[in-house]
Amino acid sequence: MSTTVEFARMNGLGNKILVVDMRGRKDKVTPEAAIALNAHPATQFDQIMAIHDPKSSGTDAWIDILNSDGSKAQACGNGTRCVVQALASETGRRAFTFQTVAGILNAEEHADGTISVDMGMPVFEWDRIPLSEEFYDTSRIELQIGPIDDPILHSPSVMSMGNPHAIFWVDRDVMSFDLERFGPLLENHPMFPERANITLAQVTSPSSLTTRTWERGAGLTLACGSAACSAAVSAARTGRTGRNVAITVASATPPGILSIEWRERDDHVIMTGPAEWEWSGTVDPTTGLWSRDEIAATESRAL
Repeated sequence: MSTTVEFARMNGLGNKILVVDMRGRKDKVTPEAAIALNAHPATQFDQIMAIHDPKSSGTDAWIDILNSDGSKAQACGNGTRCVVQALASETGRRAFTFQTVAGILNAEEHADGTISVDMGMPVFEWDRIPLSEEFYDTSRIELQIGPIDDPILHSPSVMSMGNPHAIFWVDRDVMSFDLERFGPLLENHPMFPERANITLAQVTSPSSLTTRTWERGAGLTLACGSAACSAAVSAARTGRTGRNVAITVASATPPGILSIEWRERDDHVIMTGPAEWEWSGTVDPTTGLWSRDEIAATESRAL
């Protein structure tokens, strides 16, 4: 078995994704390889989407997802769109069914190049998100940062979209908050035994939001698809918007838009947005040693 596999550097609204082809192999991308890859500017990423042979009939692949700190992620909507684009280009197919630790994901590439991913049903029960304390109503929980009498952020809506999310509602520009400072504190708050993705959300109309996210295991990110889904669902759940929401991801460069539908007939969340291929190469999934297709092998990096 070869020590290297093919991979592609891609992005979903700027969310940095490495799609690694592990089909036909029994090994996995190691946490050490992930950390090594993230240490170099050229391969720095938010998530690795490792494509494995399917484990269940009726699915096209098993997707193993790693964060930039080497930890496992349950879901990544932006990364899933990148996988769809890569496989659609390879096979000529439009529709795919993937299995992840968070469950089954159905996805489809449209004629205009946008990609829809069925992210499944949101989870609101406190012990399934999970939280460390019981809350009957998770649309607003008791959690704040800053002075008690004048908190900077408070009363988030919490839920799981395959991974834990906390949505803090703000009434001014999401880019005006020092999320780089508050994000790590909230991600690792004792309220979240499995840590959490932290999103600032501003309602801009009955059908639109602007968001910015600190991503669990990845840090300040340009975009996070599952966070956008969680913000849209939480906005509808609390009466701030309807079930169809355009999310402006403020930290994307330039700011981009994801269309989110919390489908009424089955409560599934459908996310639609773009994906972009940047470049390809080969990587050792054990060590993180990589090379880029366009450059000489002598310029490969042991990260």
